[in-house]
Amino acid sequence: MKNEKRLNGRDLINIGIYGAIYFAILFVVAMLGLIPIFLPLLAVLVPILGGIPFMLFLTKVKKPGMLFILGVILGLLMLLTGMGPWPILTGAVAGLLAELCLKSGGYKSAGKAVLAYALFSMWIWGNYLPLFTDYEGYFAQRADYGQAYIDAVQKLMPLWMAPVLLAASFICGLIGGLLGRKILKKHFEKAGLA
Repeated sequence: MKNEKRLNGRDLINIGIYGAIYFAILFVVAMLGLIPIFLPLLAVLVPILGGIPFMLFLTKVKKPGMLFILGVILGLLMLLTGMGPWPILTGAVAGLLAELCLKSGGYKSAGKAVLAYALFSMWIWGNYLPLFTDYEGYFAQRADYGQAYIDAVQKLMPLWMAPVLLAASFICGLIGGLLGRKILKKHFEKAGLA
């Protein structure tokens, strides 16, 4: 008898598929970050738009580890795209918090699924940490963007925005989770999560 609590190939394929969909949404929204006003909106748009595929992914999550692995993978992808190591740390922490939340609902609670997504959405905050931990270095790496871009981002992203962006990612994760749950209600019913 095989251990039903351990991840198998199908679980890893689901992580890969839904991770790719989520990353595609992230990538499109991140490209908007080239327009300064959209840079802080990354913490708003990704959690809302990503809620739909993520909530569908949660209908496939029945074992511990899947959300943690997804958080780490997203962090690694951010490292590869030049965002530094912070998203790996925030992805791991947010993934673990989401795991614990989803597990506390026995992987069957729709309310815990929404809360788990909100917690998971906080991983995106790691993308902002280079800006808040090394202000000069961050803008030195973006000198090619031009002084007008740098000036606009500096006005939009003072240090006090760090906790605001973390809170925004959580709140917008709740909104995205509720939106995803509403759109995918039929799938949740089939999975026993509704």
